[in-house]
Amino acid sequence: MTVTYSSRVANATFFGFHRLLLRWRGSIYKLLYREFFIFALLYIVLSLVYRFVLSVDQKRFFEKLSLYCDRYAEQIPVTFILGFYVTLVVNRWWNQFINLPWPDRLMFLITSCVQGRDEYGRLLRRTMMRYVNLTSILIFRSVSTTVCKRFPTIEHVVEAGFMTPEERKLFENINSPHLKYWVPVVWFTNLAAKARKEGRIQDSVDLQAILKEMNKFRTWCSTLFGYDWVGIPLVYTQVVTLAVYTFFIACLIGRQFLDPSQGYPGNDLDLYVPIFTLLQFFFYSGWLKVAEQLINPFGEDDDDFETNWIIDRNLQVSLLAVDEMHMNMPHLTRDIYWDDAAAQPPYTVAAADYCIPSFLGSTTDMGYDTPPPPPAHKKTTQTTLNTPLNNPSRPPGGTVLITPPGPLVAPWWYGPHNPPRPPGGTVLITPPGPLVVRSS
Repeated sequence: MTVTYSSRVANATFFGFHRLLLRWRGSIYKLLYREFFIFALLYIVLSLVYRFVLSVDQKRFFEKLSLYCDRYAEQIPVTFILGFYVTLVVNRWWNQFINLPWPDRLMFLITSCVQGRDEYGRLLRRTMMRYVNLTSILIFRSVSTTVCKRFPTIEHVVEAGFMTPEERKLFENINSPHLKYWVPVVWFTNLAAKARKEGRIQDSVDLQAILKEMNKFRTWCSTLFGYDWVGIPLVYTQVVTLAVYTFFIACLIGRQFLDPSQGYPGNDLDLYVPIFTLLQFFFYSGWLKVAEQLINPFGEDDDDFETNWIIDRNLQVSLLAVDEMHMNMPHLTRDIYWDDAAAQPPYTVAAADYCIPSFLGSTTDMGYDTPPPPPAHKKTTQTTLNTPLNNPSRPPGGTVLITPPGPLVAPWWYGPHNPPRPPGGTVLITPPGPLVVRSS
């Protein structure tokens, strides 16, 4: 079952992720604890053999071997190989998720385009949606171990109601050595064409839209089949696995704490417990375990896709949409904002802080709404024009500021009745207020 923790990380808090580190189900601890225990045990055994079993000459030889392994183990490009591999696996895992077959768009089209509230109309819509779900069942049986355990044979599919006994006979009489998930698609298209001929689908455009969506649904199913058929090349998986395992086999010898009295470089301390080597094993092997879990998301791991739930949900929702909800809608009524030009939904007290003004652009707060004061070294005279008839091109009560020099900036500047301005002066009109003419 998929492990969901989105609500726990909805807000960034102090040590927000630390609560996730204590979870067991779906965690890296559950995946890695066996390998980690074996690695630590082997390290301890080698350390005890080096310290208490080997003779003096044997210790000197082991120390040279340890230095050799430590020097050349770093030449294995574990980070590069593992990082590229995990990226490839994660992209493949996400592409498989976005290609899961969902019948929602088809059921919307069928319930709106296939007419008839009589028994035959219901039979048409329900049968079409059953064929859609049967297509996904046949695909999931071939790629998902959990679905294959639930429907191991076609007989189980018939007992579950996805296929009738008559349809089973037709299905089994089709002589094809290939996976026959496409057979319900053919039945669907034939039934849609029949509904168009009988007038249940009243327009060829509706028929085309239904068939187009069905083809898209079939594409999702065939994409999952393709991912199951063609995986990441085995040689790449082997290279990554060997790189990680050989690196840590070398670390078992190369990261041993040697006798400080021998003066080997980097071996001044004898800590007994290789803390950073264990951390390195935890991170690198955990990285490999991530790829191991995601490379096939149709298994039985904690984070694999819930394909059986998808089957249950798709069948229930699709049949409900095309049958009970067909042309079943609430009465039309006026909404509460019928006479309100500025509709504003209410906020609860808990959400009051999230009511914010609209964003009007990054230049809104630059301060150009109010005219800048005139320069202190210039003498300014003021004239107030009380009648707006002398300036019909400006809004009543608008303010005209004329300050030389500069280009003409006037949103409402036109017509022969505007007040005179100095050559090259700047005119800024901002309502409200009387007309003020300033000049040096």
